[in-house]
Amino acid sequence: MAKVIVQMTKYTTKTFSHTSREYLFNFSAPKVSLYLSRSIANSRSLNVERFYTEKHEWITVEGNIGIIGISNYAQEALGDVVYAQLPDVGSEIETECGALESVKAASELYSPVSGKVIEKNEEVEKTPSLINTSCYERGWLFKVELNKFDELKGLMNEKAYNEFLKSDPA
Repeated sequence: MAKVIVQMTKYTTKTFSHTSREYLFNFSAPKVSLYLSRSIANSRSLNVERFYTEKHEWITVEGNIGIIGISNYAQEALGDVVYAQLPDVGSEIETECGALESVKAASELYSPVSGKVIEKNEEVEKTPSLINTSCYERGWLFKVELNKFDELKGLMNEKAYNEFLKSDPA
């Protein structure tokens, strides 16, 4: 627990530079809980809901921006990814939008939502194996500006996706 508090204190000090370390290390309960909750609320990887398609793509949404990638199940099924063709920035996408190739197979890449591509992960294009080592963090594929939020309703949350994987014959 102490390690977590120290890490969160370092993060909070960087994020809220006007706050001194001495002030943060004064462990009165209201201050600690206030700063810990600020750190947690500002942490990007916590409490982000991920939605999935039946084709094993995932999306997280922040505002009107969706970050898209493939699931752990998909990257394991593909094997070592050696090539990633991602959609170009500025392109409008609806369904099929790229391709992934591995030592085992090639697979089309589908977007769970339609919209305009605002960023692609160039690091993945240079080092496609990031998909295998970090499919949910560093191995994301592209970001899209959503134009039809209703499309999210047709996607599975993590619990439903895990149930789908149990019933998937493939």
